[in-house]
Amino acid sequence: MAVEKIDIGQFLELAKDHPVFDVRSPGEYKHAHIPGAYSLPLFNDEERKVVGTTYKQESREQAIKAGLDFFGPKMRKMVEEVESIVSSQQPKDSKLILVHCWRGGMRSAAVAWLLDLYGFRVFTLTGGYKKYRNYILDTFKMPFRFNILGGFTGSGKTELLKSLEENGEKVIDLEGIAQHKGSAFGNIGMPEQPSQEMFENILGNKLLDAGVGSAVWLEDESQRIGHVNIPNDLWATMRRSPVFYLDIPFAERLKHIVQEYGQLDTERMIGAIERISQKLGPQNAKSAILWLKEGKITESFEILLQYYDKFYFRSLHNREALDTLLHTIKCKSVSTENANILVRETSLQHQKS
Repeated sequence: MAVEKIDIGQFLELAKDHPVFDVRSPGEYKHAHIPGAYSLPLFNDEERKVVGTTYKQESREQAIKAGLDFFGPKMRKMVEEVESIVSSQQPKDSKLILVHCWRGGMRSAAVAWLLDLYGFRVFTLTGGYKKYRNYILDTFKMPFRFNILGGFTGSGKTELLKSLEENGEKVIDLEGIAQHKGSAFGNIGMPEQPSQEMFENILGNKLLDAGVGSAVWLEDESQRIGHVNIPNDLWATMRRSPVFYLDIPFAERLKHIVQEYGQLDTERMIGAIERISQKLGPQNAKSAILWLKEGKITESFEILLQYYDKFYFRSLHNREALDTLLHTIKCKSVSTENANILVRETSLQHQKS
């Protein structure tokens, strides 16, 4: 067998069924990687630094020798690690694996040579992870068909996205990818957010899986979700897409938001209110904090919900040609049954167009 170089399209297609091994350093991998890839570093962060410095200050040949000093003792362990992953994922007769480094250069070539020698069928990515990143960034410029799920805070939009997906609709949960619920309180009880680059990688992969021709549901978001941003090109497409706005009574939404956020850590809630106190208004912030301290969650959240309603109203109406994009759907309560109403409404709109 011989190692084969393939382009990004072939690489991602094979990656759906076969393991991907990222041989960049642990620091590079931790910052961002191809979703689902395994970290199989040729060098650790310090070793990578030594090899790079040797290359710059001495020569390519000396850098290769330094790299071999680090690589040699790791060979058996790397083979066994790949073997373990492949055997746990694939039939015994399948040994196809994918390997990449930053630019498709010496690191992936070295590891691919070793694994090919052992008997794996190895494909490497032409252009490496850098090529993948450019491919992902180009993805955001594609003319996707989005249905935007709108509604004031407390409308149960995240739950509705799940229901739509269960009903066979294509859905991308932006807040789920961002690990943040989108408000000042959105990181409470949530895992650490991914880096901007990793957020884009996951989002880009999901968009590619959905396909350009299919309608995809997204929640109406601010461009910034916690500390990550929806890419500009994709954001522009979202703002030109039809919005299916759930019109749900304030009291019903308040009841839902109390159920969703009422069990969160009080001190962290107070800290979040203090961060938005200028926008909320000093007196409103003071009252919301006081109600929280007294355990009167509903009274506190009523103040906060009024603030977020005003915030979302401005965002909703800050669109060009909103009158042609907005479809208002009246709902009596917050319920996953609203998903059926949404599907019927979108079907009607498609028939009209």
